[in-house]
Parts: sequence; structure tokens; C-alpha cells
Amino acid sequence: KAVGGGVGLAAAADHCLASTHAAVRLSEFTIGIGPFVIEPAVSRKIGVRNTEHLTYRAHEWHDANWAAAAGLYNGVYRDTDHLDTAITDLAERLSAYAPAAVRAMKKIAWRDTAHWDALLSERAAISGELVLGDDAKAALRNIKQK
Repeated sequence: KAVGGGVGLAAAADHCLASTHAAVRLSEFTIGIGPFVIEPAVSRKIGVRNTEHLTYRAHEWHDANWAAAAGLYNGVYRDTDHLDTAITDLAERLSAYAPAAVRAMKKIAWRDTAHWDALLSERAAISGELVLGDDAKAALRNIKQK
């Protein structure tokens, strides 16, 4: 299962494979903040509509098939043995391609992201302000009491 920043890491990967047992969730709203820092990577991968869906349904897990249909996963495999085989196959195929062509494709795929250093700092400031606010403090107290 990937939650919050884990979803951001999956979104930042060029290829992300999963087993049918995988699930994703952006739970930040449940603690009084939002997925502001990871949003650019998540929206780039699954689109704004699906990012909003995950954000506003912060209490719900979404299964591997949902994540694949949204574009987060490039493949879903029935168990870890099949997943391991798929990872090995992908790594072998990618390593056989011309490195210059792969680098050029990565530049194209990550176009319009040069401003992300500043954007991520701005987003971290939003999260920092919210996590110090009364709503987040109350949400975290409720979690501690459970």
C-alpha cells in the first residue's frame, strides 16, 4: 500500500509496476493538510481529475486496477512472482535501449517541470503552515486518542 508521499514516489517513477494487492490513498485531508508537495508529480502522472478524486476521498483506499486505469501503474500482476518477472523483463529491455534515446525521451516526458524546485518549496510552505494550524492539531490529537 502507498499512502501520501508513497503515492508521490510512485508518480515520480518513470515506470511503476504493482501486484493486485497494491492500493493507494492520499490521506492528507484526514490530518488537516493536503497533498500539496506531491501534487505536481501525481497530477503529471494521473491528471488533475484523478488527483482531486484521491484527495477528496482521503479516507478511501483505491485498488491496483484503479491506479493502473488512472495511469499511476504501468502494469498490475497477480502475485509477487509475476511482478518480479515483469520487473526483471522491463529492466532488461530498458538496459538494451540506446542510453541517448532514453535520456532524450525522459527530457520530453518531464518537459515543463523546470520550475518544480520553486514550486515544491512553495507547496512545502503551505503544508508547513497548515500542519501548525488548529485543524491539523485537532486531527492529530484525535488520531493519538484512538
